[in-house]
Amino acid sequence: MTDASLHASTVYEDEASFGDYFALLKPRVMSLVVFTALVGLLAAPVSVHPVVGFCAILFIAIGGGASGALNMWWDADIDRIMKRTKKRPIPAGKITAPEAMTFGIALSGLSVIMLALATNIFAGAFLAFTIFFYVVIYTMWLKRSTPQNIVIGGAAGAFPPVIGWIAATGSMSLEPWLMFALTFMWTPPHFWALALFMRNDYDDAGVPMLTVTHGRRATRVHILAYTVLLAILAIGTGFTSIGGPVYMAVAVVLNALFLIGAVRIWRRDEDASEVDNFKVERSFFKLSLLYLFLHFGAILVESLLKPFGLGGW
Repeated sequence: MTDASLHASTVYEDEASFGDYFALLKPRVMSLVVFTALVGLLAAPVSVHPVVGFCAILFIAIGGGASGALNMWWDADIDRIMKRTKKRPIPAGKITAPEAMTFGIALSGLSVIMLALATNIFAGAFLAFTIFFYVVIYTMWLKRSTPQNIVIGGAAGAFPPVIGWIAATGSMSLEPWLMFALTFMWTPPHFWALALFMRNDYDDAGVPMLTVTHGRRATRVHILAYTVLLAILAIGTGFTSIGGPVYMAVAVVLNALFLIGAVRIWRRDEDASEVDNFKVERSFFKLSLLYLFLHFGAILVESLLKPFGLGGW
């Protein structure tokens, strides 16, 4: 990827604002990173000083934002093509690609060093690995080389609760990896639903999403298969130490709705109108956003109730 190719059709006339740099951090994605990391930290079986906890979440958030900035730097060429991304700061001409790269690298170093100092070296090292995985393994390699890009690359978005747990305890255990697995299995149906109703974007940009390489029918089958596996995992988690009656109630209802949505997508008639298909796929995508938030919210509630003898089984 050359500098010339990144700037071929972009004129940078206005000085970038704070909002432009903030947009580089992918704030919507960062909000999920922050929330799942917070749940991982608070669900840990140790007490964390509020100042330490705040610093941990802040630096994990900055690390997540740094990953987003580096992702936008590398993907600036395809972001200009896709309708969903063409208004991002680089293709919109607000920030140059080298500026985004420098910004992302600086924030990466800051977040890793400060998390290590505020909590422990293990947490800082794991944050560094997460940034590397998202930027190098997913963005630079998998995204443009395989339709399994979002399956394998989804691990990067599933690491935050593990980092939060390590920041609190300084060690590994089964519980954060259950939260990791929940996010990891949720990611493919979530993004494939997006790809179904945004398929032309990926076609035009040449990104080998499953919808492009295997077609819509195969993508619908994959969504259903992953949703079934996700439901088994999510409900099974309810019987572990991070589960309980509140979590189980949420998991049963949400996974029933998610399965119904996946079956509706799977049963779609490819000859039906694009408008009808769009509504079904977009509805499932919106539900997927609520799905993960409420599962982690239920885990958080269970952990907050435990000191009062109310959480867990």
